[in-house]
Amino acid sequence: MSTPQTSPNTAQKFAGTEPGRAIEFTCNLCGKANRRTAAELGRENRSCFSCGSSVRVRGLVRSLALELFGTNLILPDFPRVKSIRGIGTSDTAQYAPLLAEKFDYRNTFFDRAPQFDITSPPEGECGQYDFIISSEVFEHVRPPVEAAFANVCRLLKPNGVFVLTVPYSLEDHTLERFPELHEYTVTRLGQTTVLVNRTRAGLLQVFDNLIFHFGGGATLEMREFSERDLMTTLAEAGFEQVHVYGESFEPFGVLYPEPWSLPIAARRGSFALSLESTREIINDRAELCSAVHRASDDLQHLNRALWVRLGRKLGLA
Repeated sequence: MSTPQTSPNTAQKFAGTEPGRAIEFTCNLCGKANRRTAAELGRENRSCFSCGSSVRVRGLVRSLALELFGTNLILPDFPRVKSIRGIGTSDTAQYAPLLAEKFDYRNTFFDRAPQFDITSPPEGECGQYDFIISSEVFEHVRPPVEAAFANVCRLLKPNGVFVLTVPYSLEDHTLERFPELHEYTVTRLGQTTVLVNRTRAGLLQVFDNLIFHFGGGATLEMREFSERDLMTTLAEAGFEQVHVYGESFEPFGVLYPEPWSLPIAARRGSFALSLESTREIINDRAELCSAVHRASDDLQHLNRALWVRLGRKLGLA
């Protein structure tokens, strides 16, 4: 298996950031202006005054813009290209509705309707998607997680891209919390929540000190990835190019003071838009330019009319 093309070592990109430094930015989800200190721009902090987006979410959407269009765009300015097909896995309401307006996109969930089980996707959907977007999901997928990554690759078109975030460390190996998970349940035992598992060999296991993200049930943390193992897993799943978006982008309020848990884009092949998608983008921009010109002409007519009426009132016309 060949190693995919990857970005440079992300640890080399980071320098100290003054916590009190003020940063003015435009939220690339809602388009609103913000001013925050660097200390307020934590990965999970709700740091947009308008929509409440975090650095993680803004970085994810920025990565999608760069992968689809090769430039930094706020989400409201994405062109409307219905020939681009995408699917979300538990995307938030901060950006999922706008993606649905722009693309042939639907959002799904791992644990509730509309449900999409990435461990066993329908065969009829393989090779159907230009992009798949996933934020903080794959650390919750039951093992072996390698099969889920391989399924993502199968779902994508030959030039499709997988944009994701997961918590990961710079340790040598991924930490699997339940490596022999087979038949299991999460239940209460006294005052403690435990996981009870029966391995394939029939051994009964009980785990406590469980870690849940934002609730219970399907938010149980199954693993903490390491960057090294994550890159290897994506390569073995069939992705040819992998890029870690470790560069901060302050105009969108995306600040990365640490070199881990960064947005990642994994491609099956080289970037390419279909002729249909390119045509839609051109038509969308042409319609926008035409609307701007019409608005400009209307404004000029209005201004002339206002000056004429003012001149008449002053006895100048």
